[in-house]
Amino acid sequence: MTENNLAVVVLAAGQGTRMKSRLPKVLHRISGRPLVGHVLTTATRLHPSHIEVVVRHERDQVVSALREDYPDAVFIDQDEVPGTGRAVQVAVDALPADFDGDVLVLSGDCPLADAETLSTFLAEHRASGAPATLMTALVDDPTGYGRVIRDADGTVDRIVEQKDATAEEAAVSEINAGMYVFRAATLRTYLPRIGVDNAQGEMYLTDVPGLVRRDGDRVAASIVSDVEVTFGVNDRAQLAEVGRRLNARIVRRWQLEGVTIVDPATTWIDDDATLAPDVTILPNTQILRATTIAAGATIGPDTTLVDCEVGEDAVVRRTDATLAVIGAEATVGPFSYLRAGTVLGPKGKIGAYVETKNAEIGEGSKVPHLSYVGDATIGRGVNLGASTITANYDDVNKHRTEIGDEVHTGSHTVLVAPVRLGPGAKTGAGAVVRKDVPAGALAMSVAPQRNIEGWVEKNRAGTGAADAAARENSAE
Repeated sequence: MTENNLAVVVLAAGQGTRMKSRLPKVLHRISGRPLVGHVLTTATRLHPSHIEVVVRHERDQVVSALREDYPDAVFIDQDEVPGTGRAVQVAVDALPADFDGDVLVLSGDCPLADAETLSTFLAEHRASGAPATLMTALVDDPTGYGRVIRDADGTVDRIVEQKDATAEEAAVSEINAGMYVFRAATLRTYLPRIGVDNAQGEMYLTDVPGLVRRDGDRVAASIVSDVEVTFGVNDRAQLAEVGRRLNARIVRRWQLEGVTIVDPATTWIDDDATLAPDVTILPNTQILRATTIAAGATIGPDTTLVDCEVGEDAVVRRTDATLAVIGAEATVGPFSYLRAGTVLGPKGKIGAYVETKNAEIGEGSKVPHLSYVGDATIGRGVNLGASTITANYDDVNKHRTEIGDEVHTGSHTVLVAPVRLGPGAKTGAGAVVRKDVPAGALAMSVAPQRNIEGWVEKNRAGTGAADAAARENSAE
């Protein structure tokens, strides 16, 4: 249900110079989304009637990265006038003229603010009846944050930025969390009155509460109980720390949903991943993007799954897989590499040191070890011998291999595509198959073996091999 009296403004115009990156700060990713993507996902969960994203630095790149996933967001360009006050002003100007609800302002680099916290914040603002409400936090080290200055009676008076604070103001431990709720009318009244007479030469949004107080109205403050939700990202160290904290939340959420996670510290799960109860995640495992894992599956250790689908009771060990489907009760690994388009059927097996790509492997079929299977369709009950290879590339085009039900290949078979092995066919060890093999036929391509007696003693005289051969021959 849409909250018609709420607009959310997300500030994403800054350059983020401390990141020292060609990528805009708000597009750096944690838990499977860009920083600003987490903020927009949370904003969407509040069901506002308007979501606006204010952009400027590398605006085309930011818009391109977000438009598809957040189609309801409207992107607003900030002009050359710097500062958060100007960013919010252009956003408010873009709202319908008759919008008279509340405007929730969020920072695009603060991904830990969750929907529950923001809903409580909004409810407290509305209950207070104040035209402006700040989210604040009490911290041991307020360095770098704007300080919340209160009157003797505890009423919020103003916010002072770090660079503009006196020594007494800088000692205040209550900080501005960078999240606000204003009545739209309040912003329309006071934003035009903000100046740039400060150390940064910017329009500070934080000047609005002071102007409200100067006109005799009240500014409310909501002290957040969990200071973590206020954490922002300004450099790579903070990116890693915020990423760790967000991942810890996600891991704990799945634990409470019935997932066994043996080592939370080495388990990384993206926000879009889905895990069923009774899944077990072993150490050093990454469950990334939209991966889904069904009940009873065991994943890890040392495994990375990206956009994969894993069936019930499957086991995936020491594997790297992307865009792969692993069927129920199937086993994968160790040391397997599943590339895009791999579909392993129920009770199938992809074993040690196997690489697959664009391959459909039928129910109960096995690719046990040391094989490459690319661009192939494999039926049910197939067993590929060790070091079987589908040679799918002719230096110009890729070709497909088709293997029927119950086919067994000998070790070190090379299937030169395009080629088809009929149901029940077999190949001898070392076969190089260049022609179709009929159902039930045995394909062999082995030349008769020749033994040249005495070759080592003649051609490798004085070596250990020659001495060993001589001892054996003299004993006969």
